[in-house]
Amino acid sequence: MIFSGCSRGQNTKQVTTQAAQTNTNSIKKGAGTNLETATLAGGCFWCIETIFEDLKGVDKVESGYAGGRVENPTYEQVCAGVTGHAEVVQITFDPSVISYDKLLEIFFHIHNPTTLNKQGADEGEQYRSAIFYHNEAQKTTAEKVKKQIGESGLWNQPIVTEISPMDKFYSAEEYHQNYYKTNPEAGYCSMVIAPKVQKFYKEYKEYLKEGVAN
Repeated sequence: MIFSGCSRGQNTKQVTTQAAQTNTNSIKKGAGTNLETATLAGGCFWCIETIFEDLKGVDKVESGYAGGRVENPTYEQVCAGVTGHAEVVQITFDPSVISYDKLLEIFFHIHNPTTLNKQGADEGEQYRSAIFYHNEAQKTTAEKVKKQIGESGLWNQPIVTEISPMDKFYSAEEYHQNYYKTNPEAGYCSMVIAPKVQKFYKEYKEYLKEGVAN
């Protein structure tokens, strides 16, 4: 049985058509004085949200939409591929604990950056691989890490990850937030996300928050 991604995932809450809201406070900086923000797209946001939440130095992870051409998109519009948005996670992190470089290294390990507009059975530009940089320093780092990963042999095909400037971030509907941890028994969560999470826990154990994977 194939469990396709967010657009077909079964969820115990009623799907809402309420438009996503712009999070203007997290466009460039995190809420705390020393916090920074990273915005990444790597397929279904349920998958990557739960991984970044478990990292030391990560204060908050929010699922949402970025990189599109329509204001206040709904989940249904994004899934239909009519807005140009990617499903993203916006990560608020402390760079003194975990660097942007390390976040990007992990990002390139937890999804397939060589498939254009596709992650596993999930297809469409909303599932594209992308890094949305918030400043020139992030752009430079993203280009550097992408090149390093491409030359490392981690993937045997060229990396197609888009590197684009961050514009507006729209927070996804509430039922998407913390989806995996809230719905671990859902088919997509147990069959697709759980194996990725367990593999990540083994490979990056030293970077996990206390109590995770125990």
